[in-house]
Amino acid sequence: MLDDVTFTFIGPGVMAEAMAGRLIDTTGVSPDHIIMSGPHEKRLADLKTAYGVLTATSNTDAVQNADVVILSVKPQSLQGVLDELKGAISPEALVLSIVAGARCHAISAGLAHEAVVRSMPNTPAQVGQGITVWTASPAVGDVHKGYARETLKSFGEEVFVEKEEYLDMATALSGTGPAYVFLFMEAMVDAGVHLGFPRRIAEKLVVQTVKGSVAYYEDSPSHLARLRNKVTSPGGTSAAALYYLEKAGVRTAISRAIWAAFERSIELGRGERGDIQSE
Repeated sequence: MLDDVTFTFIGPGVMAEAMAGRLIDTTGVSPDHIIMSGPHEKRLADLKTAYGVLTATSNTDAVQNADVVILSVKPQSLQGVLDELKGAISPEALVLSIVAGARCHAISAGLAHEAVVRSMPNTPAQVGQGITVWTASPAVGDVHKGYARETLKSFGEEVFVEKEEYLDMATALSGTGPAYVFLFMEAMVDAGVHLGFPRRIAEKLVVQTVKGSVAYYEDSPSHLARLRNKVTSPGGTSAAALYYLEKAGVRTAISRAIWAAFERSIELGRGERGDIQSE
């Protein structure tokens, strides 16, 4: 379906690179049907060498013949890109955004372009194991929805939602989710080192434990509490550990962290920078 589609990425960052690579590897899109556009010539040269894609330093030139324009810039850079590209994208093209917090109506108004898909992928997309929640403006037809779905499927699972407010929720839950998982894993590794394990052994134990737990769930899906109960013997080590975690408020802390990420996503959509210095 994507064989003859031309893609332009505005913002050649890590996620854009991952998406382009997966499109080439899994969907049959030719590298010469992908244009990476950005201001840094060395970065563009590296991408051209690695993937054979076309490059451009002018965003307006890059979108001229694009069937799909992917906005992959940082939230604080979006307004400048919208101002630059307003009226420059073909009315027949699809705009697909992965910019956190940016609403469909804001992108559509900023570009003077009706067909907009808003999506929230996460970093496991870089290894083809991502999950992306996406929605579409009313002007996006079936063909363009097909383009979006196949593009997002190239680097993992995809979930379409009718209500755009779910995107801010997805940003907090799955978009930011890998950070929670890595923090939890890091804490487990550090605890293993504190117990006396060499770090390399602690890391191997933790990584395989997480992978195995997910595989176990996928093999026999049931409520997570039921799986937890299966490994919690009365008076055992798991019971002692879980009692301490609950007493320390870990469950509440996780919930509050996700809510904070949700509120931040809404702030980004309003163009509020707040006190946060980096994303």
